[in-house]
Amino acid sequence: MGFDDNGVIQGIEIVVAGNAGHSPDLSRSIVDRAMFHSDNAYFLGNATVTGHCVKTNTASNTAYRGFGGPQGMMTIEHVMDTIACHLGKDPLDVRKANYYAGEGRDETHYYQKVEDNFIHEMTAELEMSCDYQARRKAIAEFNANSPILKKGISLTPVKFGISFTATFLNQAGALVTVYTDGSISLNHGGTEMGQGLNTKVAQIVAETFSVDISAIQITATNTEKVPNTSPTAASSGTDLNGKAAQNAALTIKDRMVNFASSHFDVAPEEVVFSNGIVTIGDKKTLTFADFTELCWLNQISLAASGFYRTPKIFYDHDKARGRPFYYFAYGVSCSEVIVDTLTGEYRVLRTDILHDVGASLNPAIDVGQVEGGFIQGMGWLTTEELVWNDKGQLMTQAPPVTRSRPWLIRRRSSIPNSSRTAPTLKTRYSTPKPWASRRSCWRFQCGAPSVMPL
Repeated sequence: MGFDDNGVIQGIEIVVAGNAGHSPDLSRSIVDRAMFHSDNAYFLGNATVTGHCVKTNTASNTAYRGFGGPQGMMTIEHVMDTIACHLGKDPLDVRKANYYAGEGRDETHYYQKVEDNFIHEMTAELEMSCDYQARRKAIAEFNANSPILKKGISLTPVKFGISFTATFLNQAGALVTVYTDGSISLNHGGTEMGQGLNTKVAQIVAETFSVDISAIQITATNTEKVPNTSPTAASSGTDLNGKAAQNAALTIKDRMVNFASSHFDVAPEEVVFSNGIVTIGDKKTLTFADFTELCWLNQISLAASGFYRTPKIFYDHDKARGRPFYYFAYGVSCSEVIVDTLTGEYRVLRTDILHDVGASLNPAIDVGQVEGGFIQGMGWLTTEELVWNDKGQLMTQAPPVTRSRPWLIRRRSSIPNSSRTAPTLKTRYSTPKPWASRRSCWRFQCGAPSVMPL
């Protein structure tokens, strides 16, 4: 790695080695994403990133949330801290100096242009709102007078690519059926696992027909109805399945509009769906259910399959260049902790997060996803260390142990107090995201102490 006196990286060589275990499993895709995210939010300039899948004498494991991205990001974040320590600078200043920027500093190491980059503004906003500079000064004074308890604070960014790195997986299908009582059956290729996917896709169909979401009945994912489904992963479940469902709903709606236009002799734009009511110029006003029945009586098809494929993306592995991601999601987070240097216990005193969520389809779900991602990341980096012996046997098969606590797992008392979470939706910017004509950010703070072993 080479950098100048301002801490700006001039050139870097990164080697990523993924523990594949005894069989490949998904290791290639995981290492791919780790390589793609080895830059995080930073322009690396003259960079070489090499990835290896390493065969070892351990069991093969699949990936969970992040899929190699966080591991790749941790490398460059460590680099930023190392540069700051060497130069005696605030790590945040070094990070900001290396951010992607305008022309000449807007291309990744795999030759994708970084568009709609708001990381500078988001960082400035969080730095001011979380009072980073004043708190950093206060922490320095605290540490100078505290020989055992030490505080630390860090503000870090994230730039995460949204799409499967295996390009062919970026497709989805859906089946929508409208019944004469006004109810709508929806089946899509995504898997609901508590993340709110079904709710969001149902909202999209409900908005398309301008009916209440209670009219939408989602049936269990079934390849007899929607074949060849892609995994629900890569932060693309709503993008892919939502657009496929919208495509099917719009097909049916267009048929209904064309029928009404012909039947009542009005222009198509005079057929308006609004809050469960269909207004057909000045000729007729019907409930959605009545209008649906009228369409059926006139032999209009009220079922359609929908399909969506992510546009613009491609990647050439041989040339190591392309556009593997349709867009990037950005975020910044500031955490303050206190560590007991004798026992290794620590407390998370405060965390502030400002995260890009596009035009939020469901703010309540999105806040939960941001909070959940933070808690899972905190658990991964502080309590999840897998250790194998020389026979390849896993030795860490139980929660971490401390003297004061015979067992400890991630629970309510282990995390910042969510009762102090204060989300605010901010709308701004233009964006290419499938659901957005604007960009929104969620801000929330978590406070109150938690005690965990390092």
